[in-house]
Amino acid sequence: MITYNQTVEGLPEIIRGSRIFLGAPGNSFLAPRGVWITGKKLIVSDTGQNRVFIWHHFPEDEFREPDLVLGQQQTVDTGRNARGEVNGATLQYPSGIWSDGTILIIADAWNHRVLIWHTFPVVSGQPADVVIGQPDFSHSLPNVKGIGKSPSERSLNWPYGVFSDGRNLWVADTGNRRVLHYAEIPTINFAAASGVIGKAHFNERDYENNDAIWPYAVRVSDSGVLSITDTQYYRNLIWKDWKTAFVQKADVIIGQPDMESSGQNQYGSLPDSNTISWTYDGFFFRNGIVIADTGNSRLLFFDKIPETNGALADNLIGHGSFKITSENANTRNGTNQQLYWPFSICISGNLMAVADTGNHRIILYDLN
Repeated sequence: MITYNQTVEGLPEIIRGSRIFLGAPGNSFLAPRGVWITGKKLIVSDTGQNRVFIWHHFPEDEFREPDLVLGQQQTVDTGRNARGEVNGATLQYPSGIWSDGTILIIADAWNHRVLIWHTFPVVSGQPADVVIGQPDFSHSLPNVKGIGKSPSERSLNWPYGVFSDGRNLWVADTGNRRVLHYAEIPTINFAAASGVIGKAHFNERDYENNDAIWPYAVRVSDSGVLSITDTQYYRNLIWKDWKTAFVQKADVIIGQPDMESSGQNQYGSLPDSNTISWTYDGFFFRNGIVIADTGNSRLLFFDKIPETNGALADNLIGHGSFKITSENANTRNGTNQQLYWPFSICISGNLMAVADTGNHRIILYDLN
């Protein structure tokens, strides 16, 4: 059944229509937390089932068998680490994705590592070429040595987000409360990061409010603007030039009036156009940015990168007004016509893909 132009409440004029995609027939998504589009490819982290699905062409139906599955040998398999020992072909809670159509990078969050394929996979279950965060493919403990151990320039702890510009690589090392920067996409296992954002040194993990408390996603625009989604402080941190993030605090905060504030919806009982609840992603679009305001089950559109803290969003998807949240009466009888806990955004050209996680689906929006 083709589902072009299905109604999703609160569509702004920038959206021409939308289509809903539920995954493989009889084998649909379970809480997908990552989505990426490159060329005609659609790549989805089917997080709740420990696998990544790849379609070489955008699906036009509600269901379609994937061309490839990673993390499992068969498309119907779902076990953590393929119900065996961790290795180069297994996944446990895959999340963030980046690809240029040749290189593929996946945040294998609960194995505390990032997997890299330097040549795009051609068969299901294909093992990765490189692992970072662990000394080899058979290790999977946080910070290599286990819970409570200090991080290093080579270790990871719950890395949920990845992003690259084709040369640099940024990893949201969420459990270590930092973002790691690699000056080149690593070609060897256990590569050392070249820089750290949010900490003065690689072996630090303590936190304070001037840095991201729980950095979940990292993005860099074509012009070099850096966005770090700080989930636990209900905010998105912006640097006008990503290179300055090593030496200074964020230039602008989306969702809060200052660095000290950390209120869900700024301590209000309802959201507004300048508040956020449990944000998990942001993606640059034209001269602005789209924020996944996950806890409010909506996407916030900023036509331009804000210049001041706590700026008002220009538009939204997911509700009929800025003052409606996911707990309002109009969601109690189902969320099929709305977003429900969107976790991940990817925009390429005039197509925007959203992991509508709470509804166990991907929505593809056609942009004007």
